[in-house]
Amino acid sequence: MQKQHEIELARALLEGHEGAFEEFVEHFRSKIFQYSWLMCGQREDAEEIAQETLLRVFESFSQLREPERVRSWVFRIAKNACLMKRRKSIFAPSQELSLDDTMYEMGDGSSPPDNDLIRSELHDALHRAVSELPEIYRAVVLLRDLEELSTEETAQILDVTTDTVKTRLHRGRVALRQKLDGYLQLKENHG
Repeated sequence: MQKQHEIELARALLEGHEGAFEEFVEHFRSKIFQYSWLMCGQREDAEEIAQETLLRVFESFSQLREPERVRSWVFRIAKNACLMKRRKSIFAPSQELSLDDTMYEMGDGSSPPDNDLIRSELHDALHRAVSELPEIYRAVVLLRDLEELSTEETAQILDVTTDTVKTRLHRGRVALRQKLDGYLQLKENHG
């Protein structure tokens, strides 16, 4: 459903529909920001990368030949902007990420406080685990599992083969599972 919406947004933008760019920005801005923050580790860098990515998208939108691939095209631009920013950033090289504030709250207020607490703790543990992954695994996990891009799209964005994406995704997921298992065992023993 979301992918179809993105394709429709891309087509509307290519056809010059009024308000299409604002809707496009509204849809992609938080996704680009979240990806950039998780990859670069600094809010300030992520804000600049999101702005720069959207500017580059706007400047080169006429080059988008296949609206069906708009998501992978946008994330490829974001990846390149992130790489350039990391080369120039005062925060580079890879500083450890603190992801406590990167995601929206999971609780909707309708469940008991204990459930919210458990979900919040698991949410934090998951994001800590993602942040601790080596960058090559983190990038694949974020694009495949968070942004739900295909293996082919992820390979295209990262300039690697689909087999490399599959291998990195498998290894990243195994590492995440081990980190989360360790967290859950620690909670069991101390909880």
